[in-house]
Amino acid sequence: MEYIYASLLLHSAGKEITEDAVKAVLSAAGVEVEDARVKALVAALEGVDIEEAIEKAAMPVAAAAAPAAAPAEEPKEEKKEEKKEEDTTAAAAAGLGALFG
Repeated sequence: MEYIYASLLLHSAGKEITEDAVKAVLSAAGVEVEDARVKALVAALEGVDIEEAIEKAAMPVAAAAAPAAAPAEEPKEEKKEEKKEEDTTAAAAAGLGALFG
């Protein structure tokens, strides 16, 4: 992975990804450099549009808001039921008051 990170670092810095540049980054990071891996990486990245590859690899965040919307409706229904119970209790109290009033 260090080799890929080195190439991404060079790309984000606007530098050309060459064998010498990758070796320099890896050496600066204290990584023991394998020439064959560096050559393979540079050869594999030749002609690749890294920006396009990053955009394609980036996965959009799944819409998790849809399940959250359903619980928001439930408290509204509970409030309506509570109001109905309060109205029924108030009506019953008023009716009893009329009996004794």
